[in-house]
Amino acid sequence: MNWPDRRILDLLGIGLPIIQAPMAGPVFSDMVVAVAEAGGLGSLPCATMDAAQVRRELSIIRQQTGQPINVNFFCHTPPVPDAAREVRWRQKLRPYYREFGLDPDGPIPVSNRAPFDDQLCELVEEFRPEVVSFHFGLPDRRLLERVRATGAKIISSATTVAEARWLDERGCDAIIAQGFEAGGHRGNFLGDDISTQVGTFALVPQVVDAVKVPVIAAGGIADARGIVAAFVLGASAVQIGTAYLFSPEARVAAPHRTALRGEMVDETALTNVFTGRPARGMVNRIMREVGPMSDTAPVFPLAGGAMAPLRAATEKNGSGDFMSLWSGQAARLGREMPAGALTRLLADEALALMEKGGASRP
Repeated sequence: MNWPDRRILDLLGIGLPIIQAPMAGPVFSDMVVAVAEAGGLGSLPCATMDAAQVRRELSIIRQQTGQPINVNFFCHTPPVPDAAREVRWRQKLRPYYREFGLDPDGPIPVSNRAPFDDQLCELVEEFRPEVVSFHFGLPDRRLLERVRATGAKIISSATTVAEARWLDERGCDAIIAQGFEAGGHRGNFLGDDISTQVGTFALVPQVVDAVKVPVIAAGGIADARGIVAAFVLGASAVQIGTAYLFSPEARVAAPHRTALRGEMVDETALTNVFTGRPARGMVNRIMREVGPMSDTAPVFPLAGGAMAPLRAATEKNGSGDFMSLWSGQAARLGREMPAGALTRLLADEALALMEKGGASRP
């Protein structure tokens, strides 16, 4: 049986309509290559890498696979530091610093998430990835046109119908409909009221009806049932994140991996305490005690600076109390297997399920 909608396959030149989510931190070149070689679209997250690291990872990828790949960038506006807010945040965390023998007034690391800029655009022009994706909207028109001139297909995430229309109007080749269930950072960019966010299977058909381009469903999809449901609702592909965290290629800290295998996966929440921007993760001590959403946390990505010493002091003892345990709401469906094998298995199981019940668009 063939896939009922081939638009993403034909657009991106891939064999399977499965996109591995670009999860900054856990994903590096080895996972991208494994997914690409299996027929899906491997995605390299660049938000936490400097240009030299991006170059190194892209060089490895190009040496190891000739299949299409996706390179992902954040395109947020760099923050304006707010000294008063930083002081309030450090005051909020002061008791934890004292608990773990840290100097609450000492210097803290800089929390960096690099937005797409000229230097990163030069790497896109040099390596010419087949797909370039963005989170938090799109970069300015000048940079976007430079990306488009390389021949790359451009995609971005929308959390509302209004955001999807905005992306469509600005020439995106496909749109990721990111539902409320998704792990990691929300891709919202036209508004910041997370109380109005929509679930994946309510969002997808509305976005499909609102835009001209193919739609990729994301959020809470971790098995064949989710893939088939997405196709029934009009999606042309799925983006899967948390399920890949169970693969050996995922660079997941030991406490995070332990949490994924335990009962914590049943309780996730959107939180801003780790970066200053809403992101879904498993609920841990710091989220319970100061959040999960704190109006004291500095704006993205500055909140993470003061959190870093607490994570360093506790992670070495196996604790995940002060680290971001990113996870979507379907983590319990995860299976431990290599990323390439998981990609193929998900596709095979989805096609078999479609043969039983059908998944053509109504």
